[in-house]
Amino acid sequence: MKKEQLKYILFALLVLITPFFFKESYLLNVFVFVGIHTILAVALNLLLGYAGQISLGHAGFFGLGAYISAILTTTYGLNPWLAMPLAAIFVGIMAFFIGFPILKLKGHYLAMATLGLGIIIYILFLEWVELTGGPSGFAGIPYLEINGFAFDSDLKNYFLVWGFVLVVVLLSINLANSRIGRAFRAIHDSEVAARVMGVNARLLKVQVFALSALICSVAGSLYAHVMTFIAPTSFGFNISVELLTMVVIGGLGSIYGSVLGALLLTLLPEFLRSLQDYDIVFYGALLVIMTIFMPGGLVRGIPELFRKLRRSSGVDKDGLHA
Repeated sequence: MKKEQLKYILFALLVLITPFFFKESYLLNVFVFVGIHTILAVALNLLLGYAGQISLGHAGFFGLGAYISAILTTTYGLNPWLAMPLAAIFVGIMAFFIGFPILKLKGHYLAMATLGLGIIIYILFLEWVELTGGPSGFAGIPYLEINGFAFDSDLKNYFLVWGFVLVVVLLSINLANSRIGRAFRAIHDSEVAARVMGVNARLLKVQVFALSALICSVAGSLYAHVMTFIAPTSFGFNISVELLTMVVIGGLGSIYGSVLGALLLTLLPEFLRSLQDYDIVFYGALLVIMTIFMPGGLVRGIPELFRKLRRSSGVDKDGLHA
């Protein structure tokens, strides 16, 4: 069995047994959000960690998935299982066409363009009151169900969301290890060199941007049907910053790093409630510290730290023997 397959099986087993360690429903609810954030972090990592294209507007795609799914099911009575893929297809196509002009930009210009896109989408949620409910939010969203079995409890939602996580992680790992994934990494390392080697860098960047947006839309639809209520504040700039922090802290170019980053950054606010509105400052500081001292993220930084400790202890022992 390949090492990658073994890691995935162990990860899947951990997902399956985790809820049985929690007696409190509240903790299960927190891990439902860990799952949703994991899907979002994996989506952003495909774009940023593998293809090297930064985005500060992914909260907008997350929100579009949530609102489109909510409107189709609540206002127009569409089956939620049909509304979710329709929302994902719409968001993916929209991101594909928007990606062509946006992804001509690089560096901080690209960051500003995607930030502007996210703000436009947020304002749309806020001001289109007749359709989205505006600042008051959108209520009455139905739970997902299969043949009368409704996902209407924290335990059921846990397995629903983490089932999607397992699928997204598996597909993302296969993509990252494929020829297309290697092309993404070539673009990340040097777009000029990738073009010289025959890689259609512009098209691949747009495609990964659209794929990333599509995955965010799926997470948004799940969020809407789990919460049964959504509001514009759940899809603002702060969410984009949190997602970026999750990816950088977990590890750029690592799918399991996205899981680790989502876990840490979702659980951490539970211990930082006293910071209230200053949490965004904390995330910024954490992002700076990790970039300086552990640029590879936790998934690479922790093993490297242990290697350094072993080397230093080995030096100490040699010194003592000497």
